[in-house]
Amino acid sequence: MINVIKTDNVSKYYGKVHAVDGISLNISKGEIYGFIGLNGAGKTTIIRLLLGMIHPTSGTSFVCGEQVTYGKHEMWKNVGYLVETPHSYPDLTVRENLEIVRRLRLISDKNSVNAVIDKLQLGPYTERKAKHLSLGNAQRLGLAKALLHNPDILILDEPTNGMDPAGIVEIRNLLRDLAFNHGVTIFISSHILGEISKLATRIGIIHEGRLLKEVDTNQLDQLRRKHLLLNSFDNEAVQSILIKNGYSVNVSEEGVLEINSEKAINHPEAIATLLVQMGLPPTLLQVEEENLESYFLRIIGKQGGVK
Repeated sequence: MINVIKTDNVSKYYGKVHAVDGISLNISKGEIYGFIGLNGAGKTTIIRLLLGMIHPTSGTSFVCGEQVTYGKHEMWKNVGYLVETPHSYPDLTVRENLEIVRRLRLISDKNSVNAVIDKLQLGPYTERKAKHLSLGNAQRLGLAKALLHNPDILILDEPTNGMDPAGIVEIRNLLRDLAFNHGVTIFISSHILGEISKLATRIGIIHEGRLLKEVDTNQLDQLRRKHLLLNSFDNEAVQSILIKNGYSVNVSEEGVLEINSEKAINHPEAIATLLVQMGLPPTLLQVEEENLESYFLRIIGKQGGVK
């Protein structure tokens, strides 16, 4: 696989603050790499380093095999990007803003503006001044600028910020089409794991400037913890029975019994049958699965994950 985006032990320090600390990434052509972290985790700093907007304190970054150098603009011809708030000329219309970008990028095809307006569903707003756009439509305009020159690489920072649910699905489908059908490599940051898990092929979790974990999204279900919750009119007796039958049982802070074994999770009916035969039918028998947000919080060491 060709590594289109690569960082080699890259760090960025601001005095004693380690915004990014020794991160190494390898992202292949046509991959959608989701970069997940809390606000302030270092996501935008990595994007700025990848785009040559700031100098690294140490380490190196590469785009298409070429080392990223501050102020070097030639390599960005095939890169589209959206960093933090999408800036526009507020007193110019959507079309006028895109026309300026077309000319700055030396795009000869004048129809490219119409094409990207259609792609981002901006038709009803073409003559509206940028300062009068909603946050979601301002974000669409920012994405339109990033896509105007049909780049091979997209680097996007919170691209669906401010969009309604329908808009988020629309952008998700657009980005997946670009990656899977046109080979575009996409690096996308967010703090919302649930949304990124529906879009990305691989996810990196960053916390306090460090890359904690990388995982293929098709493995997320296997990585999320599960346990069987059980309650009855006599939990002490039930716990004793289950232990005698080979189950490891914990008691939650609420007094509910928790069983983590695969045998119990996959066959809760066996436990129900056993307890009914012993005259202690369960009043609660439920498999609880860690949701994506709880998984993320567990990885970064915050409260909220299934223990």
